[in-house]
Amino acid sequence: MSIQPGLKAELTITVQESDTARFSAGEGFPPVLSTPRLVGYLERTAHQSLLPYLKENQGSVGTCINIRHLAATPVGMQVRFCAELMEVDGRRLRFKVEAWDEIEKIAEGEHERFLMDRSRFDERLAEKIQRMRK
Repeated sequence: MSIQPGLKAELTITVQESDTARFSAGEGFPPVLSTPRLVGYLERTAHQSLLPYLKENQGSVGTCINIRHLAATPVGMQVRFCAELMEVDGRRLRFKVEAWDEIEKIAEGEHERFLMDRSRFDERLAEKIQRMRK
């Protein structure tokens, strides 16, 4: 099996206090799903669509995301995240991503991921850490 456009994945969560803008940014923010958490769940959903198709020692990393966060979602409400692979260009994968709460669409946009060799990635990361320690 190879990675082809049309792959889809969904993830559903219930918004927890730890997912909120208030939790991550402070008391001056509302207790609603934060944009960084929204982005993280969209990335996770796209990555999960690839898991059955990845070769041994292969992974994917996010490289670009362009979304519109359209509506606030309070603690306790469910959110459904969707990702659909739209384009494969070598190791570059482009996804359409969306999210809905129980009432309305709350996000839409695009997300790009790259396929990577985990061994090579780990080697480059170790080299960077060594350079940092010098």
